[in-house]
Amino acid sequence: MTDKPTPTAEKPELPFWRLLYRFMFFDWLFADVSAARNRIERHAARQHNRRMCKFLPVYLRRWSILTAFDFGMGCLFERALQASMVSAWFFTWSCVTLTGTIVITVAWAFLANDRLP
Repeated sequence: MTDKPTPTAEKPELPFWRLLYRFMFFDWLFADVSAARNRIERHAARQHNRRMCKFLPVYLRRWSILTAFDFGMGCLFERALQASMVSAWFFTWSCVTLTGTIVITVAWAFLANDRLP
């Protein structure tokens, strides 16, 4: 009898940038409903997206922390250090991240509602 090497169950590690992208953005979790070719595929994609919406509060928390951090850094640079250009940078990013939290909240509200068609 010859011993065959057993395949390892290790998955290849993701590159850091892809891991960071997946940590901050959630689009990779969801299926594209518009790419479905018929009603069955559309229904399956919609059901998949509804199952995946349970992860949206995690992303909402991450983006909320980022919003608070950016706003806090903007206040710090404006009040304590009198660096108006740097504070404008952080205030701008706090507006961008606040918009992201609103998008995540709306997506979560629509996907978690079972009465939608």
